[in-house]
This record gives sequence, C-alpha cells and structure tokens, in this order.
Amino acid sequence: MVLPIYLYGQQVLRDRAKEADLSDREGLQNLVRDLWDTLAKADGCGLAAPQVGISLRVFVVDGTVVADTYPYLKDFKRTMINPEIIGESNESCEYSEGCLSVPGIYADVRRPSSITIRYYDENLNEVTETLDKFGARIVQHEYQHLDGGLFVDSIAPIRRKMISKKLLGISKGRISTRYKTK
Repeated sequence: MVLPIYLYGQQVLRDRAKEADLSDREGLQNLVRDLWDTLAKADGCGLAAPQVGISLRVFVVDGTVVADTYPYLKDFKRTMINPEIIGESNESCEYSEGCLSVPGIYADVRRPSSITIRYYDENLNEVTETLDKFGARIVQHEYQHLDGGLFVDSIAPIRRKMISKKLLGISKGRISTRYKTK
C-alpha cells in the first residue's frame, strides 16, 4: 500500500526510531512491502519508516534507479531492519543530496566514503557488508532518518540559513509534490 510521506516539520522525523520487533514477522513484511510500494510511487532511491510516520528502525534503498549514472548499482536493492553502522572510513566525500521529506531542496553533504553496516534483511537473515561510493551514501542518508536526523542537519550553516524560508514553507505545507504527503 502506498503511504503518505511525512514532510519536514513533522515530529516523527525528529524522534530516534525504536528497534523493530523481529518476532513480528508479518508486521515487518507488511511494513517493508508498504515502504517499497511508497518508494516506487515517489520515484526515490531510499525511504525510511519514520518518513511514513512509523518510528521503527527499518528502511529500504534502491540504487537501480540511478544505475544509468552509477552502473555498479544496477543490482543494489536492500531492505535494512535494525541496522547498525559498525565502521566507517576516515576518507569522506561530498555530494548533493535531496530527500522525499524535504522536497525541492538539494545541498552538498559530506559523509564517510565507505561504511560497514550490520542489519537484518527482509527474510530476517543477519547481514554484515561494507558499502562504498553512492551505495554507502544512500544507506547513510536513510540511516540518519532512524536517528531523527535529516540531510539538512548536515549542511553548512550558511547554506542552511539560505534555505530556511523554503524549509518553513515545507513545514507549513506550502509545497507541491507528485506523491502523497502528510
């Protein structure tokens, strides 16, 4: 089921999400299916449960939508339940990011170039993998949502000041999107 995406200003986006109950297999399967359906409709490359109003540590990422630009992501689709970043590189890189919860705003964000992450997949198998390049960036962006953060929290203060009126407009619902929002 396609769910509305919560926009900047909603409290659920600022709360640290709770661990998902792995014993609720059916509930998790339904949530994951809804996240994939919503992501497909919104045409993004990642979506976290808090972005649909559900404060659980679950997100989905789909690098296949940017595989024309990043061919190494042609098979990069992941469901991450209760993820934990357990390592990150000292090297970092900067890239312009956007977010379905902050529509129409893009800004450069510096993040570690590679990470090692442990999570449960959609079949509740524990997985540990190291990601780099744009795959690592997508995952770090969604992971930030689970801790109550947004990419705009990670940008230069002067840039944040420059977009403050746009952010206020989003929080007041003065924005138009091609997907359902709340």
